[in-house]
Amino acid sequence: MKKLFGFILLLMISLNSFSQANEEDINALSIFSEYVKAKNYDAAFEPWMELRERSPKFNSAIYVYGERILKHKIKNSQSDEKVNFINDLLKLWEEKREYFPQKTPLGDILAKSAQLEFDYKEELGLTSSEIYASFDIAYNEDLTSFNNPKNLYTYFKLLVQLYDNNLKSAEDLFTKYDEISEKVEKEAKNYTNKVNKFISNSEEEITLSTKDQRRVKSYNSFLKAYDQITKGMEKDLGDRGNCDNLIPLYENNFESNQNDGKWLSRAMNRLYGKECDDSQLFVKIVQKKNELEPNASTAYYLGTIKDKQGNSSEALMFYNQAIELETDSYEKAKILFRIATNFRKNGLYSKARSYYMQALGFNPSMGRSYLAIAQMYASSAKNCGNDNFSQRAVYWLASREAMKASRVDGTLRSAAIKSSKNYEAKAPQKSEIFSSGREGEVIKISCWINRSVKVPNL
Repeated sequence: MKKLFGFILLLMISLNSFSQANEEDINALSIFSEYVKAKNYDAAFEPWMELRERSPKFNSAIYVYGERILKHKIKNSQSDEKVNFINDLLKLWEEKREYFPQKTPLGDILAKSAQLEFDYKEELGLTSSEIYASFDIAYNEDLTSFNNPKNLYTYFKLLVQLYDNNLKSAEDLFTKYDEISEKVEKEAKNYTNKVNKFISNSEEEITLSTKDQRRVKSYNSFLKAYDQITKGMEKDLGDRGNCDNLIPLYENNFESNQNDGKWLSRAMNRLYGKECDDSQLFVKIVQKKNELEPNASTAYYLGTIKDKQGNSSEALMFYNQAIELETDSYEKAKILFRIATNFRKNGLYSKARSYYMQALGFNPSMGRSYLAIAQMYASSAKNCGNDNFSQRAVYWLASREAMKASRVDGTLRSAAIKSSKNYEAKAPQKSEIFSSGREGEVIKISCWINRSVKVPNL
């Protein structure tokens, strides 16, 4: 009985001590949380640091709010003190990974750390090679969660610097360009598919709840960021990735890689993307890839080759084969868009529109299809219509298509609205509508357009 009583007493004391400690931690968390919410980070620092050191596993808010506190300290400090806070933030992320691994994806936290090293490269005395190595670890350790647009772009920019300083080879540069481009495309596809769930195939706009509006806005912000990365990478690559550099590189490596499907795929995509598809090397790579692993991409490229040879019937056969072979909606839309663009460049507007519309059927948020149709309408205005008024009425059609782009594609909204206004300015104005007496009239637009447009009511 004495032993049992002693055990119960010890247990009660332990529970009471735990309760007091837990209450102390709760109070500390509450104090610094309120300071952080009020953006009084200096006042938050001491109670936050005490809790972090005493009970690092207590609550993940220690790390969420701690990041804000330390970023404030870094921004408002100098010299050694600044460096200490930078290093402490790096340490904080390591601790978060240790104590809350489920809330701390490895690739994301490693890439954030590498980005911080890049942002304070001078203060930390780090070289571009050392920071690139940090990004490389994140990329190789956990590519899935290494998806922050800014981090991906910094990773590539560092490689370009290393290449320019002869610390990386041309092959390193183009291989990493392809790898990051594929990663960006994968993320863009993911967010595009999410956006498409909220887009109607009809011209009527879906009314979204506030929660869904926030979701779509977030998805579009990521899509815009990934689009900016793609453009930025292309600009950074610049003449380093022109045909004069690419063709010799791929020519030299062809023999050793001719049975490597991934290498062949990347080489033909890069050559096509940089408009090196007139080269014999491009034809050789496409034919080899088609022999080794025929797929939708090789069929499409064979179509472009036949197009350049002036064999439009065989080209169309390969284009249609590419569409049939591709089973993924997002990828199918990309192929259809490319085919449509080829037809548009050759002045075959009716065919181009048909393929642009098919692309939209598989990817409803592909606003650039609507913009391309609008451009074709606008460029045909002088050739369609019976008189000046009906010819300029074509610009209303163009404006309408541009506005469709603004409705479905958040990344193009401002550009599409601007295009729509430009087209509207070229259409008959209110005074002309009034003097013509054609208010509310439905005008049939002839030629390839074969559409009707209603004159606006005044």
